[in-house]
Amino acid sequence: MIQITYGDDFQKHSKYRRESLGGKTLDWENKPPLYKKYPSELERFELSKPQPSGGLPFFSVLQERRSERNFSGAVISEKTFSQILWAVQGISLANEYHQFRTAPSAGGLFPIETYCVINQVEGFEPGIYHYQVPYHSLVLIRSGSFGTELARAALSQKMVRDSAFNLVWSAMIERSKWKYEQRAYRYIYLDAGHIGQNAALAAVACGLGSCQIGAFFDEEINAIIDVDGSTETVVYMTAIGVVS
Repeated sequence: MIQITYGDDFQKHSKYRRESLGGKTLDWENKPPLYKKYPSELERFELSKPQPSGGLPFFSVLQERRSERNFSGAVISEKTFSQILWAVQGISLANEYHQFRTAPSAGGLFPIETYCVINQVEGFEPGIYHYQVPYHSLVLIRSGSFGTELARAALSQKMVRDSAFNLVWSAMIERSKWKYEQRAYRYIYLDAGHIGQNAALAAVACGLGSCQIGAFFDEEINAIIDVDGSTETVVYMTAIGVVS
């Protein structure tokens, strides 16, 4: 039997070594866009202004965080939904040069895109939405109830069906490879981890539960959120809702 060692090979070949780490000239004229854009005719939804303070004390949130797998299917408020999305990847500070976000990113390249598969959120019909970071708004990609389909693609984990909403994170690969080449994949997964932790802690601070998900059929999730699986591909998910 041939042993497949893709992971081992990647870890070995993506290491930095003093003797091989040379200076690289960045091609600024061909830097990939920082934000993903959708056609202007798609329906857009402004979200409530997030509150940068309040909620449970930070160390209490850490103490209370658990992976919750039983959700009641109850509706959550738009205000809570908006607050969690901002905590996940929103703009925390903007100046004339840069927009800083609530989660760090290698090189400030922010390759991770956030999709919301809404089951039960006040004021929103069920469907698949894309989070527009610079505007703190959503674009509706597809209407319909996708909780069951998404759960099936996530190895039939029923919490995905019963949650108030699910966050699906994809990676725009070239945003990171533009600077980091093959090592970019390390940073992409680290970035996704930072964002996932923000989601978990924000859920607790808002009185909800979450469970982060790495087990899924990649191409099935890619098809659900309508990405090609090559230049953009799913890397991580979380389910968030009222704990039963």
